[in-house]
Amino acid sequence: MSTEKKLKFEEAMQQLEEIVTNLERGDVPLEEALDQFQKGVSLSKFCKETLQNAEQTLTKIVDEKGNEKLFEENSELD
Repeated sequence: MSTEKKLKFEEAMQQLEEIVTNLERGDVPLEEALDQFQKGVSLSKFCKETLQNAEQTLTKIVDEKGNEKLFEENSELD
């Protein structure tokens, strides 16, 4: 299991923002910039997957029998 998988989404986003800020400054040595870039790509992938999983979870509803169904905008929940 990678280190990023143990992170919370908010922590990963904060680290990603710090990496972007450091790289935008332009005063980071090349080797360090490459390492930070690679870590940023990994964090970005983790955040994207986390958001996709959350979206999939939120678009499912559970019926009265406990079966999961995809939530449809036009479903009659009223």
